[in-house]
Amino acid sequence: MSERQETFSSPNDQELVKWSPHQIKALRDYLGLTQRQMADELAVRQQTVSEWETGLHSPHRSTKKALTMVAERAGFVYDVSAQSDTPNPQTEQEEPETDTAADA
Repeated sequence: MSERQETFSSPNDQELVKWSPHQIKALRDYLGLTQRQMADELAVRQQTVSEWETGLHSPHRSTKKALTMVAERAGFVYDVSAQSDTPNPQTEQEEPETDTAADA
């Protein structure tokens, strides 16, 4: 079973990437930026970045293009399975197994 990952298409493509709050925060974290630094990079207010990350507002079309260009330039790949409530099989394999019968 392969992990589902979303790569970002170039701004020249017909479809724009649908940036979710999780994706925006993940990109910012990946870049190691504060909300203010990300806002400065995108020429928006810090409060605007906060509103995107909380889902209060969504980026406009031109800002979506800018987010996509920043993501591509940084080599950012967003793991879509990280935002779902379903456990990631890779994470489950990394956890050590415990023997509950020995504790009884």
